[in-house]
Amino acid sequence: MRILYIAEIVGKVGIYAFKKGLSDLKQENPIDFVIACADGATGGNGLGRNHAGFLRKLGAQVLTTGECCFYKKDLVENLAKIPYVLRPDNLNREAPGIGSRIFKTGTKPSDPKIAIGVLLGQSGFQRLHGNNPFSALPVLLERLRQETPYVIIDFHAEASAEKGTLFALAAGRCSAVIGSHNRVQTADERILPGGTAVITDAGRTGSTESVGGVNKEKRIQEYLTGIPEWTKEAVDKPELQGVLIELDGAGKACSIERIRHKVPDMLLQDVQEEPQEGIA
Repeated sequence: MRILYIAEIVGKVGIYAFKKGLSDLKQENPIDFVIACADGATGGNGLGRNHAGFLRKLGAQVLTTGECCFYKKDLVENLAKIPYVLRPDNLNREAPGIGSRIFKTGTKPSDPKIAIGVLLGQSGFQRLHGNNPFSALPVLLERLRQETPYVIIDFHAEASAEKGTLFALAAGRCSAVIGSHNRVQTADERILPGGTAVITDAGRTGSTESVGGVNKEKRIQEYLTGIPEWTKEAVDKPELQGVLIELDGAGKACSIERIRHKVPDMLLQDVQEEPQEGIA
């Protein structure tokens, strides 16, 4: 089984890069399942309902989120009706939505199932706090592995040390743990003993001439003034980033390959094709 994980989609240029790049990658590689991190798809932070549906239509079979999962009201109000959008699993039970799910990889009864789960780190987040991911991971994996040996975890965390420690805990217990949130692709992809593929951060899908997909000048002003400014997205040099993971029949990782796929610059008609979002 070949799993394509699309790194965090940032803003309209990220959605555009996803649309253009995914079709190219599917022509170049046999891909059985597509996961996309969409935590910054709408305006660089959060995911709106219309964008969720649009990304699904473009080919994402699962959309993962992170600390921005509840930023867009129109998504929060409809999370129960959108089973392909996952928020972190280690939130309180009262939180809307689900954090893990079993998905079919095809339409035939014989097609294998795959489990996707999201965990939120505890270091560095101020607006959303998850329960201890190290306590949550063994329980989550035990439950998911009862249904399928193919288990992918998206670990949305700030600190690389926290990610590395969770990787060590997960080694041999699941197919892959993919780090997200930092929006900078790391060069440490590897397969741990026991067949678990890991990478500290899969990167971002969006502008590479930016700071995490956001306009550089606005981020400079944020650091100078202390006033957050995430409303202006960057658009130059779009790129689809992520990882391609191959799994054997037992759910063990055979390979993990970093993806950096450049796409042409956006044109006006590309912006006009994007759906309008509702309440933020």
